[in-house]
Amino acid sequence: MNRINITKDLSFSRIIYGMWRLAEAADTSPAHVQAKIEACLEQGITTMDQADIYGGYMAEEVMGAALKAAPALKDKIEVVTKCDILIPAGRYADTARVKYYDTTAAHISASIDHSLRLMNIDRIDTLLIHRPDPLMDHHETGKALDAAVASGKVRSIGVSNFKLHDWTLLQSSMDTALITNQIELSLSAHQGFTNGDVAYLQERGIPIMAWSPLGGGTLMTGAGETQNAMAKMADKHGTTPDAIAIAWLLAHPAQIMPVMGTNDLARIKTLSAASKVTLDRQDWYELYTAALGHEVP
Repeated sequence: MNRINITKDLSFSRIIYGMWRLAEAADTSPAHVQAKIEACLEQGITTMDQADIYGGYMAEEVMGAALKAAPALKDKIEVVTKCDILIPAGRYADTARVKYYDTTAAHISASIDHSLRLMNIDRIDTLLIHRPDPLMDHHETGKALDAAVASGKVRSIGVSNFKLHDWTLLQSSMDTALITNQIELSLSAHQGFTNGDVAYLQERGIPIMAWSPLGGGTLMTGAGETQNAMAKMADKHGTTPDAIAIAWLLAHPAQIMPVMGTNDLARIKTLSAASKVTLDRQDWYELYTAALGHEVP
């Protein structure tokens, strides 16, 4: 498994395991979660993607129970987590009247402490601001994120779902360089390749985390030109359609790291299949043309 350098002393596996639905699995026992992490490690997938809100604020705790039972795993993985979304659930059930974003220093600090405790780790490798906050005081937020790094609780800072203007606003108030943006990218959500989202980051050599790289599963369950093209390409390369969809992202020069989430242990054991597929330029455009529904101009 190839790796992407995030900072001078931190790298991520090219494919990342997403834990969005970890708390929704039929089996959330520490042993089963440990088996999922170990299945990833066997393929060289070492980076785990979390968020405080996942599973109604339960996914981090489910992961933490596994790490408490098997503490040796902590030194084998990189942990990414996110904060700033509040909903009337979990620890905010009695205080949140509406879904909202909170990028105040107090909330960021409290979220970091919650995540460290729940996941049974001493440091978060990368903390992402989960969504742009229209009410963000970028000076306060930037200072709080710098302080989190200075404290040693967080190793690096990134964002998720940010547009160029959101990125530059936050970065303008920070001493710490933002190191990634996690955005939606897939054959069914390809606008980022032409609206500037990818180009801005690619120009600056900033690796991109791609959430929902299989279109939330729709690329595998739908029936259309994109699915037909994926199936045809899978036959050509002797692999599966889902591996083709991920290989399509890996083929782009912008250092895209797909975040792949599943609770199926057998499926987890095949997450690295895309790394064995090499698409040429025309392969890439065949899939892109199918996704667009028409040939490129």
